[in-house]
Amino acid sequence: MTDTHQSATQTSQLWDARTLGQKLSLSKRQIFRLHSCGRIPAALHIGGAVRWRADECAAWLTAGAPDRRTWEAIKGNGGQDV
Repeated sequence: MTDTHQSATQTSQLWDARTLGQKLSLSKRQIFRLHSCGRIPAALHIGGAVRWRADECAAWLTAGAPDRRTWEAIKGNGGQDV
């Protein structure tokens, strides 16, 4: 796989606030509010961009969309219940 193709593949696995909002039926503004108060998974900051990993968001939703602190504890526990 070429570097360009690999970068494009990795980028497609990152969601911006608009995309995450569409998945959750929320506005972009609401996504940033939830992010600032720790109610959604931590974002990646790439330059000036804020992105969320698609696979992590899917796992977070499967886990019942817990707050960030609980989600981090679940992830740190290997996905087992806290």
